[in-house]
Amino acid sequence: MKFSKTLMATTALTVAAGGMVFAEAHGNMANSMTLVSWGGAYQNSQQKAYVEPYLEMNPDVSATWDESSNEAVAKLRAMNEAGNVTWDLVDVVASDAIRLCDEGLAMEIDHDEILEAAPDGTDASDDFGDLIVSDCFIPQIVYSTTAAYRPDLLPEGAEAPSSICAMFDLETYPGKRTLERRPINNMEWALLCDGVAKDEIYDVLATEEGQQQALDKLDTIKDQTVWWSAAAEPPQLLADGEVVMGSSYNGRWFSAIEEQDQDFAMLWDAQVFDLDGWIIPADLPEDRLNRVLDFVRFATDTQRLADQAAYISYGPARKSSAPLVGEHAELGIAMGPHMPTAPENSENIFVYNYEFWADYRDDIDAKFQSWLAQ
Repeated sequence: MKFSKTLMATTALTVAAGGMVFAEAHGNMANSMTLVSWGGAYQNSQQKAYVEPYLEMNPDVSATWDESSNEAVAKLRAMNEAGNVTWDLVDVVASDAIRLCDEGLAMEIDHDEILEAAPDGTDASDDFGDLIVSDCFIPQIVYSTTAAYRPDLLPEGAEAPSSICAMFDLETYPGKRTLERRPINNMEWALLCDGVAKDEIYDVLATEEGQQQALDKLDTIKDQTVWWSAAAEPPQLLADGEVVMGSSYNGRWFSAIEEQDQDFAMLWDAQVFDLDGWIIPADLPEDRLNRVLDFVRFATDTQRLADQAAYISYGPARKSSAPLVGEHAELGIAMGPHMPTAPENSENIFVYNYEFWADYRDDIDAKFQSWLAQ
């Protein structure tokens, strides 16, 4: 159920002067939060861009991270079943937000009532635009799953790979690969590299035959693939020389290349655009909900989302934040060219279908994990 104006009045957060961004409408706010995210460079960007500033303004409040976003759907289902939801705010990908909303595990919100407008007065819903893919979803960033490789591990004389299909070309590019231990992205790339037209991928993947076709293509590299679950794994595997190429999130590759000075090269072809954002678990106690509403209004305003882009190469979800993206907070390099949305990086993108995976995820997951175990 969407927030009514009456309820919002009781939990309203008013803009205040003199450096305090929000003033409590009343004193019934919890003094701690459990925030759920993905760990690593992305979580660090959240910590730096808005958690630390928020806690500095609210010194009596503490925030604890839980790095379980990869299991958010299963864990929220279990918490709901047990009647004990311990999380206050959860970072999820868009398709998981849709699933959680459909199952009543995430709270529906009115974006224009609980989120800040843009500096020019544009409503939040217009500022985020089409990235609001669910009534429960508060977008934060646009990122992509993409590939990287070690140029020094390629065979002598081999051209640098320019297509994602190099992942399936063991003859030209021998050696181990690393791919995520889930069907998403892998199934799409497999069909694409098996000759299915980009605009037909999801129609094909919706069929039993199409799913088998994708698995058959993945079979051709299965015994040469190291399957990862945590996004920190692929850069480490590549750095250690255990694989020659692999997939991960573009921000992870950026961190490895620019911050850790790893000799990797990006392969942007067929990068899969996706969204990340917050959901608020349904039926939080009033004091915890009030605190979350206070925090999320601050954390998703125009400046804070632009600030996040100073720590990681993910595009801010607000249109009004984009012009404020500048240099890396520590390295001083321009962040624009490292964004997945940069023109030179997005010549051949793959548009992720959130609704498809919200509908098919459980079934295809089961089939994919069964295939992995064979």
